[in-house]
Amino acid sequence: MKLALKLVAVVIVALIVGAGSALLFIRSAGLGGDVAVGPWQTSLVIGSAEADPYTRARIAVAGLLALNRTETVYFTASKDDAGDKLRSECTYKVAGSDPPARWWSVTLYGADHYLVPNPLDRYSYGGDTVAREADGNFVIAVGPEETDGNWIPTGGQTGDTFSLTLRLYNPEPEAARDPSGVVLPRIAKEACRT
Repeated sequence: MKLALKLVAVVIVALIVGAGSALLFIRSAGLGGDVAVGPWQTSLVIGSAEADPYTRARIAVAGLLALNRTETVYFTASKDDAGDKLRSECTYKVAGSDPPARWWSVTLYGADHYLVPNPLDRYSYGGDTVAREADGNFVIAVGPEETDGNWIPTGGQTGDTFSLTLRLYNPEPEAARDPSGVVLPRIAKEACRT
């Protein structure tokens, strides 16, 4: 009887440790991937039949309803161009030109993979909603304090981190085939609250 109880205890501990370590890996790994373009990362298997169970679980936890890569390419940035984590008390400039896709969007998500609540209900800009500079390029301010022009609020809580997701809908065939060659917006840190 003692041996049976010990075996049951070992199995229960193994299940808890195994499930806990898998959950920790899935939640901490993010949606990064095997392709990096500046601070933006993507995976060639997101939205494909080749995705392994851990990738599928990370996508499910992040709430991403991944479409096939020929329909949408997803890039995620959790760091700026200098390699520093994106922090909600800092202001960033996301600047660039239209990526090679029929339509695109940049959306801000909190560390919990949910939209960051704000009184304006403003979470993203897309190719048809972003105000443009005279040369056709765009600049989106991301930070805790409202600015003129395109602005996505971060919530501003000190110590909070966030990520930006850039979606390329109906990407050009070359972008779907080799996302590493796509020119993507820069993410430059402007200032941080002290």
